[in-house]
Amino acid sequence: MDMSEVMTTTSSPDRAESCDALIIGAGFSGMYQLHALRDRLGLKALVLEAGEGVGGTWYWNRYPGARCDSESHSYCYGFSKELLEEWEWSERYPGQPEIMRYLNHVADRFGLKRDIRFNTRVTAAHYDASANRWQVTTEAGQRYSAQYLITAVGCLSTANVPKIPGLEEFAGDWYHTGQWPHEGVDFSGKRVGQIGTGSTGIQAAPVIAAAAGHLTVFQRTANYSVPARNVPLTDEFKQYVKRSHPEIRQVMHGTPNGHPFVIAERKAFDVTAEERQALYEAAWEKGGLQFRATFQDLLADKAANDTAAEFLRNKIRQIVRDPKTAAILSDIDHPYAAKRPPIDTDYFETYNRDNVALVDLRAEPIERITPGGIRTTKGEYPLDIIVFATGFDAMTGPLLRIDIRGRDGQRLADAWEAGPRNYLGLQVAGFPNLFTITGPGSPSVLCNMPVCIEQHVEWITDCIAHMRDQGMARIEAKPEAMEGWVQEVNRAADATLLPQAKHSWYLGANVPGKPRVFMPYAGGMAHYRKICDAVAAKGYEGFVLSD
Repeated sequence: MDMSEVMTTTSSPDRAESCDALIIGAGFSGMYQLHALRDRLGLKALVLEAGEGVGGTWYWNRYPGARCDSESHSYCYGFSKELLEEWEWSERYPGQPEIMRYLNHVADRFGLKRDIRFNTRVTAAHYDASANRWQVTTEAGQRYSAQYLITAVGCLSTANVPKIPGLEEFAGDWYHTGQWPHEGVDFSGKRVGQIGTGSTGIQAAPVIAAAAGHLTVFQRTANYSVPARNVPLTDEFKQYVKRSHPEIRQVMHGTPNGHPFVIAERKAFDVTAEERQALYEAAWEKGGLQFRATFQDLLADKAANDTAAEFLRNKIRQIVRDPKTAAILSDIDHPYAAKRPPIDTDYFETYNRDNVALVDLRAEPIERITPGGIRTTKGEYPLDIIVFATGFDAMTGPLLRIDIRGRDGQRLADAWEAGPRNYLGLQVAGFPNLFTITGPGSPSVLCNMPVCIEQHVEWITDCIAHMRDQGMARIEAKPEAMEGWVQEVNRAADATLLPQAKHSWYLGANVPGKPRVFMPYAGGMAHYRKICDAVAAKGYEGFVLSD
């Protein structure tokens, strides 16, 4: 980080610092939103960031094995031709350190850090209707005032540490993967317990096992996973990417998930069982998220999905040598890709190591954490370190952690008491000039995130430009438009197998007491883009604009 560019705050408790737009978060979303508003529209825009540097999700998630599951040539900004041509990724799937280098390069190249206030955690944002301003307060008591408030807080940024009795008594060290120490953790010779086998746990376990004296993985929910087949990028591929950006971008913008590959048009039962097996084998060998693109109907038809699910369960049984362990790992109770579909590097192979054990929490639930380890209903596991790979209070958690209040003091937490309700994932009725980048109700986590982020940032930027051109001072979603969109989000989800994974964080099911509502928009990114474009073309239909 170029510290000469980092601004320190000048606001004081008795005087709010004023700007046109205030952005919360300096990850992919916040950085691009700052660039778009400041450098394209000429607004005075500031970013408030809790961390010491840019990066957002990637700043906090430094756990062992942290790696992107979108291919590197698609996991980047597309708004600058020069940026696309000058940056080179080294691997098919970039690791956390390389993504951080990229984001710092972008921040330095566009001079973003001078308008980012680091070590500044927002605690409250209240709308003042008489002034048409958002009044924002930080943990340190600093105050800011802005006409527009844009949340770029990320979908996966609020760590979910389960409330297991006895954690405060544990004599060893414990960590959450989403709040990993920047200096790292030394596992040498240690007895490590990892709780959680979602995408994060699947990435972390092989790396921890290679370093630790012993690793015990505590699994509640068995998961599918496909090999990432991560490799260094060849010079030929790097040249292909540099000369083919328009074509790659066209594919990404035309597919439901924003990835640089096309979903096959064939359906699972259009081919014979032998052909289907061969196609799955080829997809397994190629690796990555493209496995789910083998057939068009895998997320729409349960019988089609069963063919992929059984193929993947058989792979687990083939890889894991101990039949009992293989049975626990392959006892998967949801359709393939109904939860986020992980990709891995030697995850199932890790269970063939002598220093790795698996505990089935369905057969023996955790009773409590003791000073010396974890006690289940069947016994105690002595541990020196506990790693919580238990995910996040996703999508709504980062927003509800802030005391956001709209017109007449309405709390966002109350407006969303029964689950998130908004219009296009962008605005909430009763909260004028508040925009939520990749909020619930948008495709977000079902997609390659930079594609969703750029679409939202550009829509918000165009909207604010339109308001300024028309002399409008505020914009707010209409309640009826919001209700209609909630119905559309539910309809799109119900047209797929996604809601069948009852313990998915897409539904908020990993957080006790959280309403069970399917949060992301499952209608596909390409379709969603058309809807947003049509709304704007019709004078921002569904919104109220006023001076």
